[in-house]
Amino acid sequence: MTQLTFDEVHSSSGSAAQALRDTTFVVVDLETTGGSAENDAITEIGAVKVCGGEVLGELATLVDPQRSIPPQIVRLTGITSAMLVDAPPIEQVLPTFLEFARGAVLVAHNAGFDIGFLKAAARQCGIDWPQPTVLCTVRLARRVLSRDEAPRVSLGALAQLLGASTTPNHRALDDARATVDVLHALIGRVGNQGVDTMGELRRYRTHVPNALRDKRTLADGMPYAPGVYLFRGPSGEVLYVGTAVNLHRRVQQYFTGADPRGRMREMVTIATGVDHVTCAHPLEAAVRELRLLGAHAPPYNRKSRFPHRWWWVVLTEEPFPRFAVVRSTNGRPMLGPFRARGDATTAALTLARFTGVRTCATRIGANGRHGPACDGQSYPHDTASPCPTPAGVDAVEYREGLGTALAVLAGTEGQPLHAMCDRVAELGGLRRYETAARQRDATAALMEALARQHRLHALARLEELIAAHPDGEGGWQIAVVRHGQLAGAAVARRGVPPMPVVAAASASAQVVLPTPEPFGGAAPEETGLITRWLAEPGVRIVSSTDGYAEAAGCAGSLRDWAAAARSARMAHGPRRDDWGMAELIKIADPTQRPTVPRAAG
Repeated sequence: MTQLTFDEVHSSSGSAAQALRDTTFVVVDLETTGGSAENDAITEIGAVKVCGGEVLGELATLVDPQRSIPPQIVRLTGITSAMLVDAPPIEQVLPTFLEFARGAVLVAHNAGFDIGFLKAAARQCGIDWPQPTVLCTVRLARRVLSRDEAPRVSLGALAQLLGASTTPNHRALDDARATVDVLHALIGRVGNQGVDTMGELRRYRTHVPNALRDKRTLADGMPYAPGVYLFRGPSGEVLYVGTAVNLHRRVQQYFTGADPRGRMREMVTIATGVDHVTCAHPLEAAVRELRLLGAHAPPYNRKSRFPHRWWWVVLTEEPFPRFAVVRSTNGRPMLGPFRARGDATTAALTLARFTGVRTCATRIGANGRHGPACDGQSYPHDTASPCPTPAGVDAVEYREGLGTALAVLAGTEGQPLHAMCDRVAELGGLRRYETAARQRDATAALMEALARQHRLHALARLEELIAAHPDGEGGWQIAVVRHGQLAGAAVARRGVPPMPVVAAASASAQVVLPTPEPFGGAAPEETGLITRWLAEPGVRIVSSTDGYAEAAGCAGSLRDWAAAARSARMAHGPRRDDWGMAELIKIADPTQRPTVPRAAG
């Protein structure tokens, strides 16, 4: 049988259902400041209107998000804040787009993302969402193409596989044009299977095998409450762990085709049961998910592939200590954690370069001396390791000099970081751009690692902290945190006095005893999750055994510098003229940075 082309797909039934060749599609793509439709904003809209395989019109515009663009988004899209200075706000753009798309079927690659942002924008602008028919090319591709033919269904992979005339580049109009080609190719694939109308196409892409539908009874008994669910296999093994705001609704979706991922269908086919843990609120569910992933390492969770595999930077235990990258700190002062060993190594060498810690791997005995002759290894930027004196120092003098490095790790000394910024400016003034860019990137990465570490330490050191998060319905979500771990959770519904709920949550909370391990033994993922929750708008600290504050005398005071440096790296890429000299000097100007105290002694 010959596969039909898009133009040959037509309605032969003469029914009221509209033929695909007569259907107008508006293919839309958005660029945004992040992944949350509620908390992020649209920065660019691109749309292409097509009917019968012909392009009827295009719409493309930048949108002022009225906020800064995160560095990782700048790197991904190339859209900078400067490009959006004169762009219209969403209040002006959205009505124009809705008029452009009136009466058409909206198409997007991963439509849940794009349509979610458009709906959120409509609410923000006070515009009624017109409820158009929506078609997702990701879901259609997963239905039309086999896993062998298309292991990945990203827009770039499909554009290459299906011969799209436009290459996706994370810019809205180009990505929309590529999605048009993907849509036409997929419709052409199903044309020879009797799919002639839009209704038939929608039924085709939502087809659910009977083997999945027959298992929908596994969702029976699930509560309509937030929590964690665990799919189990024939031997009781945990196959997959997930969280849900509504357990019953989320688990049911696995048996109705609402989750189109091939791996999930495979998992549900194997599963013989679903367990659940009801939670007070989403934070507790997220924490329990992390703990269950670490305990079971389910094969169908990508996040569980390498649980608790971190790298740390510590000082070695020898007469002349040096920085080493290790898996376990054994209670020693540390810097971390790092996912990649290379990142930890770069941070260690950068910190050593500006704190006088030796970098040579030679073992020096207790009666030896550390001097220029023993530290010939070059640093990753521009100079070899400095030695305090030409004659070198003995073990006692060397250890006394480690105070600066230890103070930086503790967050009480920021002068070495300022010296790094000064070095970036100096190299820029000398027009040594490649070296300046490397120093900039290493310095920014070190600052971010230190800031993250001090943020986690600030929470992990507290014996108890109780906080309340508004639940959006006039009530409060209560969290009891002890030494960086979630020890208790509760909810005070609207109209319920919250303080008795807080007292009960504290009294029934888990006892947490800190250990010598980093952050008192708390998993960095869990403590990081809680610190992000505490930083959300509206959160209130109800009580704390001690002041909850991050170290301000180190990386915290240079957070803006690190963010600007990261943004510049992602915006410009590793070109030779990575930054101009003026920009390098501006970002490292000491007069633009707060002063920080030196460590005592």
